[in-house]
Amino acid sequence: MSNNFKLIAFVLTIFLSTSIFSQKNLGKEADKHFDNREFYLAAGYYKKAYEKEKKAEKKARFLFQMGECHRHINQLKEAESYYTKAIKAKYDDPIANLYVAEIRKEFMRYDEAIVAYQAYQQEVPSSKDAELGIKSCELAQKWKDAPTRHVVENLAFLNSKENDYSPSFADQKNYKRLIFTSWRDGSVGGNDIVTGHSHSDLFESQMDKTGKWSQPKSMGEPLDSKYNDGSSYISKKGDLLFFTRCIEEKSKAIGCHIYISRKNGPTWGNPEKVEFDPNNLPAGDSLSFRHPCLSADGNTLYFASNMPGGFGGHDLYKCTYDKKTKSWSAPINLGPAINTAHTEAYPFMNDDGKTLYFSSNGHPGMGGLDLFKAEMETDGKFSKAPENLKFPMNSSKDDFGIIFKGKKDEGYFSSNRDGGKGGDDIWTFSVPPLLFDLEGFVTDKADGRAIANASILITGSDGTNFPVKTDDKGHYTTKLAPETNYSVGCETDENTKNAAGMKYLANDDKGKFTTVGELASKHYRKDFQLVAATAEIHLPEVLYDLAKWDLRPESKDSLDYLYKVLVANPTIVIELSAHTDSRDTPQHNDTLSARRARSCVDYLVNEKKVPAQRIQPKGWGERKLLITDAQIAKAPAEEREGLHQKNRRTVFRVLRWDYVDPNAPAKPPVVLPKVTGEENSSEIDDAVEEK
Repeated sequence: MSNNFKLIAFVLTIFLSTSIFSQKNLGKEADKHFDNREFYLAAGYYKKAYEKEKKAEKKARFLFQMGECHRHINQLKEAESYYTKAIKAKYDDPIANLYVAEIRKEFMRYDEAIVAYQAYQQEVPSSKDAELGIKSCELAQKWKDAPTRHVVENLAFLNSKENDYSPSFADQKNYKRLIFTSWRDGSVGGNDIVTGHSHSDLFESQMDKTGKWSQPKSMGEPLDSKYNDGSSYISKKGDLLFFTRCIEEKSKAIGCHIYISRKNGPTWGNPEKVEFDPNNLPAGDSLSFRHPCLSADGNTLYFASNMPGGFGGHDLYKCTYDKKTKSWSAPINLGPAINTAHTEAYPFMNDDGKTLYFSSNGHPGMGGLDLFKAEMETDGKFSKAPENLKFPMNSSKDDFGIIFKGKKDEGYFSSNRDGGKGGDDIWTFSVPPLLFDLEGFVTDKADGRAIANASILITGSDGTNFPVKTDDKGHYTTKLAPETNYSVGCETDENTKNAAGMKYLANDDKGKFTTVGELASKHYRKDFQLVAATAEIHLPEVLYDLAKWDLRPESKDSLDYLYKVLVANPTIVIELSAHTDSRDTPQHNDTLSARRARSCVDYLVNEKKVPAQRIQPKGWGERKLLITDAQIAKAPAEEREGLHQKNRRTVFRVLRWDYVDPNAPAKPPVVLPKVTGEENSSEIDDAVEEK
């Protein structure tokens, strides 16, 4: 039991001990207060009536009505307890099962809620509420398991142990002044006869340059009165303030109306009731107009009302302002796509003039009031089902009164979710930027040594194209943009070296990454291993027939490796060398090796279209043996042929790194990724400067 309810119970105990309980028909007196929405008083009468009643049927009704009173003043645990007792006492209205289900849903006990909905559905098979409830519970669990990227935090400094809700911007440019509704101590009026708490007043706070909020202060008279005042909205120009005021009169239902106050220098003028055309709206003590929101152009007022002719509960309406007659049009219901048989409230029209945000417990949601958005058609109407803002924007409790900082996906809203300071609290929300980064190391394939000044070329589907250099540890890092496919390769030049000064060749290794569809920040990694540009780089075995120099088919496959090296390193000029073993005459071996080298070059030039200027053939014959005849002679007989084979090799070495192909297409310009939240890495900046 909450401390607030303990206080209410204590006050009621004193109150009920007075002569008022000497009346004989406590049930009728309780019903009277209940009909007038004086739930705080009605709860005490029902409790006393239950204690004195002997008939089981009436006792069950009083239990249900106590549940109703507690539900209306948002004491849900107590309400569930009384509803459950009423069901056990065989209360004859199945609606008790529905209310139990709704409360369980608000406490995120979705499985239990579905059981209660099903119990209600068995008794009322045609009920759309049960169908909606079951669907809502199933969706809520999915949304909770897969939250959106919104970050929601309690605005603790502004909140109190009482209800603080319905924020609005007093400053529509910098968004650093908030007006909100609060039940906290210091209100102008006394206690509310519905809730027993202080009347709600408008409070204001301002953020300083350091981001700290000032101590909230009541806006005072004439905006704050002895009644409930709240749910305000200030025009873009800052000259008009709309708010809700609920007048209380003893023994009458409480009605709420929208009031307007005009700025008069530094102060606000006396509030005037907003009158709609026609002025002869349906009469009724409980008629309600509340939660005003003005469009950015100041011509349309959105609000909630329970006026007759709606779809049920409170509906959302709009009216337009006629500058000639200086009057508001008749309210227009926003239609069945927005409004349901339940409650729609707290409208907010985005600055784009077409995106409406509101709260509802009549559309599929997580529990209590949920936040929704709907897109207005070009004809000014709403025809598509609204979209639930899902978790964590919504919770199993009441989430309502959302406002945005202009076109940004950040702002404030109200909620009584867990983690707050009191009942309803003000919460902030924002969407942190999606941060994607790529890093890796470039190392020697043979010994793992770091390679500096390797150029990591990053190409994106969004048109980005930029290099990033490795540092002396072989490391590189950069930022990537969202919703982009990337290809990452490694390029080298004569400055790409290890600590010992060894140069390196690039290869055709590519990394493929995508940030498309990613809903959370992510770290990517791609390492490269390079082969050193040593004095002699061996190719895969190039085979010839005995004493022949014509390339065999499998030899062409071996030369394709060299072709890939030349493509990956477009600035190198190489010497392609063929070697023989020592068997046969030196003259024969020189001729044979030269012809073999020429066969390799002809294949690369004629068939693979490598520029002839990039390859110089060289036949070395037997003059550069890897293994001498003396070493071979000492080896076992069965190993000698293999040693001769090692001498019969085709290799290449890099002569220069400065070749420029006159027919090569121009390199695309450097285009950096557009990342949010952080600047591009310094490596990118360095690479651009070098370009």
